[in-house]
Amino acid sequence: MQPKRIALLAREAAEDKQARDPVILDVSKHTSVAHYFLICHGNSDRQVRAIAQNIMDQLKMKKVSLWHVEGMESGSWALLDYGGLIVHIFHRDVREFYNLERLWGEAPRL
Repeated sequence: MQPKRIALLAREAAEDKQARDPVILDVSKHTSVAHYFLICHGNSDRQVRAIAQNIMDQLKMKKVSLWHVEGMESGSWALLDYGGLIVHIFHRDVREFYNLERLWGEAPRL
């Protein structure tokens, strides 16, 4: 499955758990780490974990391989690495602090 399609499916799964302000950035011309970043946030640690878990569950059902997971224990931030897609799910305050959209501001949005 193409990274763009995976990113769109991940955004849908995040929205199913009421993820706030989901943004997909096309970072393919700016880094070799991934083609796309999905950035979103939840308003509680529980919601951050629920968003991450739903994305993992939905993409697993589509046979999309998860390469690596970080941060699920704390709930303030979770990272899901799908190779061509990296998902960043933050607690609202943590998202504001790191402001990845500004850091990757030259990357076009889907």
